[in-house]
Amino acid sequence: MTLSIAARLDANAHAAGDTIWLTSPDTGAHVTWSEAAAHSRDIASQLDAMGLDDGAPVAVAAQNSIWSTLCFTGITTGGYLATPLNLVAGARVMSYVIDHSGVEVILCTDDHRELIDEALEGIERSVTIIRLDPDSGPEWPDGPAPAGAPRAIPNADTAGLLMYTSGTTGNPKGVVLSHANLMAAGMNVVDGHGVRPDDTALCVLPIYHINGLCVTVMGTLMSRSGLVMPYKFSVRAFWRQVREGHVSWFSAVPTLFAYLLNDETPPEIDRDRLRFSRSASAPLSPEIHRRFEECFGIPIIETMGLTETGAQILTNPMPPATRKIGSPGVAVGNEVMVADESQAEVARGTTGEILIRGDNVMQGYLHQPEETAKTITADGWLRTGDLGHMDEDGFVFVTGRIKELIIKGGENIAPREIDEVLLEHDTILEAAAFAVSCDRYGQRVEACIRYKPGKLADETTLLAHCVSRLGTFKSPDRIHVLDDLPKGPSGKVQRLKLHGLVYDDG
Repeated sequence: MTLSIAARLDANAHAAGDTIWLTSPDTGAHVTWSEAAAHSRDIASQLDAMGLDDGAPVAVAAQNSIWSTLCFTGITTGGYLATPLNLVAGARVMSYVIDHSGVEVILCTDDHRELIDEALEGIERSVTIIRLDPDSGPEWPDGPAPAGAPRAIPNADTAGLLMYTSGTTGNPKGVVLSHANLMAAGMNVVDGHGVRPDDTALCVLPIYHINGLCVTVMGTLMSRSGLVMPYKFSVRAFWRQVREGHVSWFSAVPTLFAYLLNDETPPEIDRDRLRFSRSASAPLSPEIHRRFEECFGIPIIETMGLTETGAQILTNPMPPATRKIGSPGVAVGNEVMVADESQAEVARGTTGEILIRGDNVMQGYLHQPEETAKTITADGWLRTGDLGHMDEDGFVFVTGRIKELIIKGGENIAPREIDEVLLEHDTILEAAAFAVSCDRYGQRVEACIRYKPGKLADETTLLAHCVSRLGTFKSPDRIHVLDDLPKGPSGKVQRLKLHGLVYDDG
């Protein structure tokens, strides 16, 4: 294992300098490993010339592109702390992140300048904004810095990434991942999926989210393989980008798989080249899983990851090994344990909290030592906050978040169980159950759904469908229809926001 992201870039450039790493399907541009290493050194040297402190956070506010990727590698090459800004979080949250992180420099594309200006209105200190052209790179106000090696040489323990969680219940937390954490996270993807130098990934998830950044950027960096980087996900352009980019794998979230399933345009797929897809960031409905594989003939490898672990912690094995639909798989590259409230391991098949330990586990939460201590035990186990159980083969089955459990009449009900039953109905595209206060039971079950385009069903029919599969006690009392379900940048439904949408908690 090399000691830093910069060292890994240099090693890739030495081994395969003329081989293409990054390709833009929007512009046709591409960057080789040698060019990526050189551009990264230039960005690092330019930041050095600005007089930043060693390890200072440098933010990026940009859509996916070749240059937003190179800004990440350039910031880390200089030993600075890459701080991607969540572009869908809103100005208030972004203002908190900028203030909390201490960012003094933001690399920003024109599309997001208005949002950044709004976020900076409440910031009293000076923040420098550098215009970032997604097709040609940063426009440094003082021109190019003198050529030379970056001032600092990062090592394995140098903090490389500061990424804030979604913050669905209060302010987001700043997760600090070292170079070693990031490289271990990338290797977990490589080892879990057998990614090879002759592979090419397609990145359709934003790299300001951990899945897009660690799975595709770090996964291809650690495997010395290619990466096609479109500006954004497009149902209409997706299969063309796969074909023209000679893509062999891609990482998506359940919502995107649902969109692809409901697109009526028949794709042309080179199944000899496209080996697999992977799903993470939110639970994948078994119904969508089966339908996608039947429709397109491409295996979905269900996985699970967290921002605090640099993404992937669990994965199903690759074909022809046995996968288990409904499970995000087994531990690869780290240890997993299902534990009780005192963090003692429980018996196989018993529900408890899922704990993770490994080289990919974060250094901690920025400026929050007490929160870090509550999350990482003295033995190095990270408490995920997810409930589940492990079977005799080591496969983990996730039943929900501890904070999202519905407790009806003293019985724990996992919302995901209700979600999956609703998604079995052929009119429903998205579904999420949630708790509502109830005088009789303490809490009752309700759900929000989104219909597939052109399809409808009455509430009585949907409730009867749930009762037939779940029984009366677990079935929703009401089903609310929304135009869309609230989601974070990863595509995960923000379940804790549903009550406020339906009942106007504000």
